[in-house]
Amino acid sequence: MLKDITLGQYFPGDSIIHKLDPRIKLILTVIYIVMLFVIDNFYGFALAAAILFFVIFVSKISLRMVFKSVKPLIFIMVFTGILNIFYTTGRPLLKIWFLTITYEGLYAAAFMIIRLVFLVVGTSMLTYTTSPIMLTDGLERLMNPLKKIRFPLHEISMMMTIALRFIPTLLEETEKIINAQKARGADFESGNIIKRAKALIPVLVPMFISAFRRADELAIAMECRCYKGGEGRTKMKSMVLHSRDILALMFMSISLVIVIILNGVI
Repeated sequence: MLKDITLGQYFPGDSIIHKLDPRIKLILTVIYIVMLFVIDNFYGFALAAAILFFVIFVSKISLRMVFKSVKPLIFIMVFTGILNIFYTTGRPLLKIWFLTITYEGLYAAAFMIIRLVFLVVGTSMLTYTTSPIMLTDGLERLMNPLKKIRFPLHEISMMMTIALRFIPTLLEETEKIINAQKARGADFESGNIIKRAKALIPVLVPMFISAFRRADELAIAMECRCYKGGEGRTKMKSMVLHSRDILALMFMSISLVIVIILNGVI
């Protein structure tokens, strides 16, 4: 299960999606999220799916790797779908004891599951095609006006990016600890929920120790390189908008307008 969590991973490439300005990619991701929550018909979801698969195809990232990000959330999606099926009022379709399945419930459950899948995959494409350093620079540049109110912009952006960057590392470390404990006879699969929770204690303790050790090593490394925060820092690479960035922004903006029009027409 831990190997299926791909959040925070970056896959280097030279596609157009990789070359887009990180500021534009952050804005495009926000527009896509807004689009998903604005959609209220399947025609809108068809447009969102076309955009998503186009981005995946152009970025040359395998579908198998992309949809790995959805697998750990299957339980949440199924649970959310069940709640929508049984607790949405409308025309009754089937009655099971005191629970009633309605047409509107099935409709709402399908919408919610599709929305969650597109949301997870769409936001994952941001980290798949943007390096942590570029993501930090993009966040900092976008929120640059907050410096006027003395907001610690660079530090917050750096913390967010470091946290995102070390998710795969911590998952890999946890996987190694679990395998080591299994080799020593630990059982994580049998028993009730309480027994399984207790069996995880030998995993959690070394995992936290490893995380704190890595954090301390990273802090020492940054201090040795005279890192003092964002004050007076310069950028090795300056961000310049190109025609592809403007076109991508226009395309997503037009797509959002189309979705809004479809909501009013259909």
